[in-house]
Amino acid sequence: MKRLTKAGLISIPIVVLFLSTLWLAPMWRIDMRAPQYPDGLSMQIWINDVKGDVPIINGLNHYIGMKTIHRDDFREFVFMPIAIVLFMAGGVLVFLLKSKRAYYIWTAAFLVIALCSFTDFYLWEYNYGHNLDPNAPIKVPGMSYQPPLLGYKKLLNFEVLSQPDLAGWFYCAAGVVLTVITFYEWKKK
Repeated sequence: MKRLTKAGLISIPIVVLFLSTLWLAPMWRIDMRAPQYPDGLSMQIWINDVKGDVPIINGLNHYIGMKTIHRDDFREFVFMPIAIVLFMAGGVLVFLLKSKRAYYIWTAAFLVIALCSFTDFYLWEYNYGHNLDPNAPIKVPGMSYQPPLLGYKKLLNFEVLSQPDLAGWFYCAAGVVLTVITFYEWKKK
C-alpha cells in the first residue's frame, strides 16, 4: 500500500475544516436588483435552509406564476448534510489509513458530490423558472425566469447575480485542495 505524503495528511483536516463552514455560513446566494428595490433582494442558500428576502421574493413570484420557495420543499436540505458528514468521516478514515488509494477515492467522492449538487441545483432552477402557473396575472410570451446557475442574468426588470457565498467559497477551496494534492500524490509515486 502506497502511503500518503505529509502534504496529503495535512490536507485532510484542512478539507474537513473548510467543509465544516457549511454549517456556519451560507453556501450560495442569489441577489436581485430592480428599480423598485434599489437596495436589492437577496436569497441565501445554506446546507439545510434557505434564508433572506424569501417572503418578498415569493410575493413577487406570484405575479409571474413561479412557485413559492419553502424550506420543506427541498429534499436536498436533508441529503446534503448527510452526504457532507459522511464525506468528512471518510476523511478521518483516509487519515488513519494513510493510503494514497483511499485519498484518490475520497477525492473522487467529493467530485461526484459536487457534480450531483450542481446538476440538482440547475434542474431545480430550470423547473422553478420554466414551469409557470398558466393563470398568473403577468404573462410574457416566450419568457422563462430561470435564474443563472452562476453569474449574471437579466430577467425582465430584475438584474440577477448567482454566486457562491462564504461557505461556498470554502467548498470550492476544498475541491481545489483535494485536486491539487491528488495530482501531487500521483506524481510522487
